[in-house]
Amino acid sequence: MKKVNLFYLLSAILFGAMLVFASCTKEGAPGTNGADGQDGEDGINGDDGTASCILCHDNSQVMFAKINQWEHSIHATGGNFERNGIDCAPCHTSQGFLERMETGEQVTAASISNPNPINCYTCHWIHNEYTPADWALTYTDEVNFWHTGGKAVTEDFEKGNLCANCHQSRVTTPWPVPGSADIYEITSMRYGPHHGPMANLLGGFGGYEVPGSMTYTSSMHKNIEDACVTCHMADAYGQQAGGHVMNVAYEYHGGMELLEAGCDAAECHPEGIADATEEVQEEVHEMLEALHYKLIDLAVSDSAGYLLGDDGTLASSSNPANLSADEAGAFFNFKFVEEDRSGGIHNIKYAKALLNNSLEALGD
Repeated sequence: MKKVNLFYLLSAILFGAMLVFASCTKEGAPGTNGADGQDGEDGINGDDGTASCILCHDNSQVMFAKINQWEHSIHATGGNFERNGIDCAPCHTSQGFLERMETGEQVTAASISNPNPINCYTCHWIHNEYTPADWALTYTDEVNFWHTGGKAVTEDFEKGNLCANCHQSRVTTPWPVPGSADIYEITSMRYGPHHGPMANLLGGFGGYEVPGSMTYTSSMHKNIEDACVTCHMADAYGQQAGGHVMNVAYEYHGGMELLEAGCDAAECHPEGIADATEEVQEEVHEMLEALHYKLIDLAVSDSAGYLLGDDGTLASSSNPANLSADEAGAFFNFKFVEEDRSGGIHNIKYAKALLNNSLEALGD
């Protein structure tokens, strides 16, 4: 009985304590706000991202025009940039070009993975400064040409130097010496300057200069300010020529027209040049054809323009072509002028001299 009373007593004490605790912790009405504290120091505003982007990406449509032109250029189309091996990547891929220009080597350290075509980042300092300074060209110093034909060359094409870094003859071995009695063993059917010797022809060097009835001089085109850029990147005709398409001819009503905007800018031919250009190209093509036929007759070249070995099939390491200096040099000159692809316009005098004197050296 005492234990029961003790239990009720303890329960009553605990219940009373809970009531006291609840009563003590009950919240009353909030008090009045205290005085405001002192304002802190204002922070520095950040840069407006839109303000920097709009310096180039404005609403003038200039950016779209350049991109549209580039997308229709040979730089951006076709299979050019699939050639990403160490020998080809320096000129056929954007990454390879930038690597080669930094290292000074003629090859890349390895094949380029995920190759890009020549694009904005190849030729301009895009997104370095995020200002119009990003339009500056990446490389405009004088070019250290790979092949000069034995000449000491100091050519400065100014802005055109950027183009010349790739549009130049590759190293050609063996290189024949005019007047030499040596026989030259050539083990490649693709002997010659490769597909882009434009800067060499423009500058008037790099050919096999055998003596003949024509002297090796140069046309005035080599002295045009900024060289390649002035003519090939003149005011664009849509997406067909000029600008970042870089063609100098375009289709118009079923025919081909010459883009004369570059000529107008250079102020060389105020009277127009379309007819004169066509005449020169026809003359050079006739000389090229005559030299090609001569090389075919001598079993030096096949009808497609490849070098033949001694057994009459394509030259190779197992079937080399053993040629005289004039035979090897004449074949080089044929490929040099043909693969320049201007029909001699880049340097009319030098192109004609190379073809004419090669024909004379090979004889009737």
